[in-house]
Amino acid sequence: MERSVPTRASEEIDLYIRTIYSLLRSTTPVRIRTLEEVHAGMNSSLHPLVRQDSPDISSFIYANLRLPDCLPDVCAVLLGQSATVFEQYGYQQVENWQEVSARARRRRCFYDGECTLACYIASRSDIDDVVPMLTAYQIEWNKMHNLLQGLSEDEFATLSPDSDKDLKHLSTVLQITLEELLRLETIWGDQFKDMLGRIRGKKLDLEVQLFSGSLNEYRRATRFWWENIEDKFPEIKQRPVYFISSNTHSIPNLLTGFALMEKDRLTDYLQSDGDETLLAEWQDISREEVPSRPENFLYYILKKYQATAQGQDLIKAQADYEDQYGVHRLPSEHAFDIEAQIIDLSELNPETIDPRLTPESFAGEHTDWSFLAKSNALILNIDYPLGLAAYNLLVKIAEHTCPMLGIYVMGKAATLNGRRGDVMIPNVTYDEHSHNTYMYNNCFKAGDVSPYLMYGTVLDNQKSVSVLGTYLQNARVMEVIYREGYTDIEMEAGPYLSGVSELYRPTRHPVNEIVNLYGLPFELGILHYASDTPLTKGENLGAGTLSYFGVDSTYATSLAILRRIMQHEHDRVVNGKPKR
Repeated sequence: MERSVPTRASEEIDLYIRTIYSLLRSTTPVRIRTLEEVHAGMNSSLHPLVRQDSPDISSFIYANLRLPDCLPDVCAVLLGQSATVFEQYGYQQVENWQEVSARARRRRCFYDGECTLACYIASRSDIDDVVPMLTAYQIEWNKMHNLLQGLSEDEFATLSPDSDKDLKHLSTVLQITLEELLRLETIWGDQFKDMLGRIRGKKLDLEVQLFSGSLNEYRRATRFWWENIEDKFPEIKQRPVYFISSNTHSIPNLLTGFALMEKDRLTDYLQSDGDETLLAEWQDISREEVPSRPENFLYYILKKYQATAQGQDLIKAQADYEDQYGVHRLPSEHAFDIEAQIIDLSELNPETIDPRLTPESFAGEHTDWSFLAKSNALILNIDYPLGLAAYNLLVKIAEHTCPMLGIYVMGKAATLNGRRGDVMIPNVTYDEHSHNTYMYNNCFKAGDVSPYLMYGTVLDNQKSVSVLGTYLQNARVMEVIYREGYTDIEMEAGPYLSGVSELYRPTRHPVNEIVNLYGLPFELGILHYASDTPLTKGENLGAGTLSYFGVDSTYATSLAILRRIMQHEHDRVVNGKPKR
């Protein structure tokens, strides 16, 4: 059968990838500066100003938010799959180093307090992610370093972040807009001037080294991850499982309603010490002047409040409540940073489940939550992985759980025909890893999500592309993707679908084929909410953030998944089999 696929159409990106992996075969560290020219040559859509003397602030912020804050002190970044791998290369007990993290990327990293950063990687997708990120960060840091030499010692010493005049002068020196400078001030906060001083004070010359990039080590790290779950909750091997790939907050929040029980305390916090913008939003919600749901808002504020000194006790209170009512959190140990949650449906407290999940709305007016007490099913929810790790994890999970009742994938994506906050529902996915085009029956339709989405639009019957990395795209690739009708760009669906094909076929997933995934023995649902619009210049999460309004699409998709699971489980428990 003939098919049109969004082929890469960019020799420059292929050259960049080949260069990265050829250099990382070296047994000694590789200087990031050796990658700068080939990085610039690919004309990444996330780094459009790479060749200009003026800084690309959006690209710098994007990388800054996805790398640990200690990076300015780092000389060498070491990549390996587990503590065992680092020990084999002479780095004993890296987990005793200071654990550090990035604000917008989950990757377990350890800093030795001097100049070395050790990072656990789950698949080659982490390499495709972190190496371009380090390169972009260094390029833009060094641009600003050179420009800041235009300030004398006295000028810099007397510069005040509170002075509009000084900020305007500084933006002129850095050849960026005042708005871009203020975005840097926002992400650095009280460290704003200190960070500028550090950029002014030295050029970056980072090194990177990959320890054991073998496929076997990725499998071994995945086994470590799974054994931790199995040891702490051995029942998972004997009970039916609904698998969800989402995040660590929305699913537990909806199933426990903990934030709703703390409404008075959370709203008091807003009145006294909270953000004025959020307080105004809450007042508008209370007066029903905006379409936001109060439940979503309280879930968002709970996390904000728990980050304050006065909210620390609610962290333990929430953990105790979740554990009492069937939500068991299992942080990963000695391997990559992907938290798992096992949710025992029979232990949930029906009195506090989010009201939008009432069983009458999906199973009939005479139905209540009593069927949950008869359920033996578990939900396994994992913090969605990056790229190929999705394949490794799903294959390992399916190897040790039976039966698998449903697979539901929720995650961020870039949209070529929508706006940030929209939700895309694909039924065709092209996977850049396997070069397969997967065709499948997505159990979700627009009507499953739209009743709960206040700010965006739901687009179903879409075509998605699972790409190798966020920086590994350029205008030519985007043009080909869009011309072929692919409007949903993400990183996990393709690898998950490669795993799905192995869950019911007798062979390993094929390569470079059209793969028909109709007729699966379990439900399959994929939902993406838009966080980036790459065809709009500067509209990525370096240019802005979903902030509170990203909560709307997160909870709309989470509700759709949980309502589907609850209806499926009701039919399985009450009627003996689910409706398909």
